[in-house]
Amino acid sequence: MMSFDVLVTRIDGLDPDDLSRWITNKWVRPKSQSGHYVFEEIDVARVHLIYELREDLDVNEAALPVVLSLLDQLYGLRRHVRAIGDAIEQIASEDMRRALTAHLASQQRRKTDEKEADDIAARS
Repeated sequence: MMSFDVLVTRIDGLDPDDLSRWITNKWVRPKSQSGHYVFEEIDVARVHLIYELREDLDVNEAALPVVLSLLDQLYGLRRHVRAIGDAIEQIASEDMRRALTAHLASQQRRKTDEKEADDIAARS
């Protein structure tokens, strides 16, 4: 756990006013302890992400809510896919797992072939 002041000093260039605004906008949701913000590891990672989006990728404040929402959805989907994979590993028979693997590989090859065909058509 990390305090507001420690977090600001740990991220070179992070403006305390920016962090306060991110909290107000609910882009970062630290816990409050005795009237002070306390940041857990996930909160610190979120602050790093927002800072990098703004500073390194030049994402403006108006676009940040959309970008953060899309990233949250992507991470949520990745968790669901991982859970499905774990369930398949635990429940499905070896034959079923092989069939699923073959099917997914076939789908991937088909998409690659379609993309190559589209690229060739675009160049023509």
